[in-house]
Amino acid sequence: MEKQVHSIWAQFNGLLPVILGYVSQFLLALVVLFIGWKLINTVTRAMGRMMEASHIEPTLRGFLLSVVGLFLKALLFISVASMVGIATTSFVAVLGAAGLAVGMALQGSLANFAGGVLILLFRPFKVGDSITAGGNSGTVTSIEMFRTVLIDTSNEVIYVPNGTLSNNVVVNSSQSERILGSVSLLIDYQDDLDKARSLLLGLTEGDSLILKTPAPSVSFAPKPANIQVTLGFWCAPGNVTPLVGKYSEAAIKILQREGYRLGVTARTAT
Repeated sequence: MEKQVHSIWAQFNGLLPVILGYVSQFLLALVVLFIGWKLINTVTRAMGRMMEASHIEPTLRGFLLSVVGLFLKALLFISVASMVGIATTSFVAVLGAAGLAVGMALQGSLANFAGGVLILLFRPFKVGDSITAGGNSGTVTSIEMFRTVLIDTSNEVIYVPNGTLSNNVVVNSSQSERILGSVSLLIDYQDDLDKARSLLLGLTEGDSLILKTPAPSVSFAPKPANIQVTLGFWCAPGNVTPLVGKYSEAAIKILQREGYRLGVTARTAT
């Protein structure tokens, strides 16, 4: 029995340095992972401040920081894996196989990433632009690796996949120096059209937000039971929504005050 105890103790003493070596390597790897993660976050924040100071466009800045951060963290994980004894070549091979499997499962996400790259290359819009795409309208607040973030007029946040934006029609109102706003109402066939034109054009006189050239106009279109009267005006893209709201209310009030029989109203901005 005593010989067996001595044998076990001798084996343990022989394994102890190996165990301590693995434990120390593992603890060191954890320390490197923790410090490396903090350092990467510090570096990306510093890069963000440098890009901002260099007046690099926010659209490109956010996307580049996401890619750089992901790349550095992948290198950190590979380094930590090699510290605990995992062969780097084997680890990279496993990562490659896992990446292929994940890529097959996440084709949509890869398409969104590719869409983000295309958006940055061809620049159909940038942060701050007002766009409409896939039935969603709003102001672009950020372009991320896989999605673009919009805020609509109700202050709701809309997340649109980049793949959707790169493969579908996008209407960018901010790229035009001017945009046509219009207010449409329905009046009766017996109402005075010339007077309606004069009243509506009078509303826009003196408004510095409305362009003088082309001048505001009023058009009429016959409908089955009414006549549609439309006030059109040109303005800067950022002013069209408040102006349409303003003149919709003003047009209803002035026509009702003058005795016009209004039908269902429609407000549009084109």
